[in-house]
Amino acid sequence: MQNLIHLAIPVALTALTLSACATTSDQTPLADASDVALGQTAYADGPSIKPVAVLEDSRCPMNARCIWAGRVRVQMLWIRGNGEKQPFEATLGEATPLADGSITLESVRPDKMTNVALKPEDYRFSFRFAGGL
Repeated sequence: MQNLIHLAIPVALTALTLSACATTSDQTPLADASDVALGQTAYADGPSIKPVAVLEDSRCPMNARCIWAGRVRVQMLWIRGNGEKQPFEATLGEATPLADGSITLESVRPDKMTNVALKPEDYRFSFRFAGGL
């Protein structure tokens, strides 16, 4: 009987530890917004942001000739201090009003190629926030 009690205590502690991990819904935001994947939250020089979907990636592939450079549009969330999530859209190279300033999607990686189909998990973004106190 005592062996059963000695076995039950570590099992119960392990179960509690794992259940605490399973109930954590938000991950710690990245310290900066220089290499952010879809679904990751990052601090962008102040605001906390999260790219959630690529709406458009019409960039000219690196191994092609195009008459238009194309563009990238990303569906985003601004996670406010009170936890409220406000959707917005960011376009590569364009400033988007946010909080007390503006945020710019500065780069998108990897480069597009004609012979490679990019999957959502392949994308990495860099953002810059201008404004604030």
